[in-house]
Amino acid sequence: MSEVIAVDVGGTSIKSGVVDRAGRLSREHRAETPPTGADGAAVLDAVVGVVEKLRGPHPPAAVGVVVPGVVDENAGVAVMSENLAWHDVPVGAVLAERLGCPVAVGHDVRAGGLAEQRVGACRGVANAAFVPVGTGIAAALVVDGVLCRGDGYAGEVGHIDVGHDLPCACGGQGCLEAIASAAAVTRRYAQRTGAGVSGSRDVADRVRLGDAVAVEVWDEALDALARGLASLVGLVAPEVIAIGGGLGESGELVIEPLERRLRSRLTFHRVPRLVPAQLGDGAGCVGAGLLARDLAGER
Repeated sequence: MSEVIAVDVGGTSIKSGVVDRAGRLSREHRAETPPTGADGAAVLDAVVGVVEKLRGPHPPAAVGVVVPGVVDENAGVAVMSENLAWHDVPVGAVLAERLGCPVAVGHDVRAGGLAEQRVGACRGVANAAFVPVGTGIAAALVVDGVLCRGDGYAGEVGHIDVGHDLPCACGGQGCLEAIASAAAVTRRYAQRTGAGVSGSRDVADRVRLGDAVAVEVWDEALDALARGLASLVGLVAPEVIAIGGGLGESGELVIEPLERRLRSRLTFHRVPRLVPAQLGDGAGCVGAGLLARDLAGER
């Protein structure tokens, strides 16, 4: 059985490793994402370098590469990635030519959802959602056992209008991401207090200590998340919602209070189980490896 190599390209770092049939990630490697550009050249050079570091004496059976933004998985094209400043970058074609092997291209969150469904918190569930709450908020939706892609546009729950007046980086107003992402929680606490905080974990620690502003910001985020997830439940009726990302790491402050808020918003709907995601920040990389295995026929 030949190896497959997985690469998860983020705005700040490139995570990579070898993924076996059971979804186990080994020989993990991290590198800083180089300065980005619309043609993607510098980042693709870095991906080639990472694969060369990880490959054995023979070419890998396939390589899986996942990126953020709007991704056309069938064409292997990164249509738009704000974090990488990419527009219509033919990731699959370029890398396949340079690496001499098949290359599967995917969306980072959908790949994470695939991994959580096959080997993580949503394993064996036909209808599920993986919702990482990090710098932004998105969702991977599994509907009747099939990962919903929507030509690359599916799952943008972070841009549901949840009824506030804050501007969003997307150009809209009222977006879930602008009030409930881990980045938003950190930013809003700092704005209200003038205190420097290192991230949402720091805010969570202050919630545990009873900091009134931290509690207020946290509660507002959970209220908005419940509103957004209620819309999701009404549309696709997941049996399980796995919460990941920076906010999801503060499990006891998120899962139970969020589930309680969500239940209060639902009437006749199927109430999903809310669980912590299992694969952490390796989910995208594991998913990239699973996409590569599928492409190589080694599932």
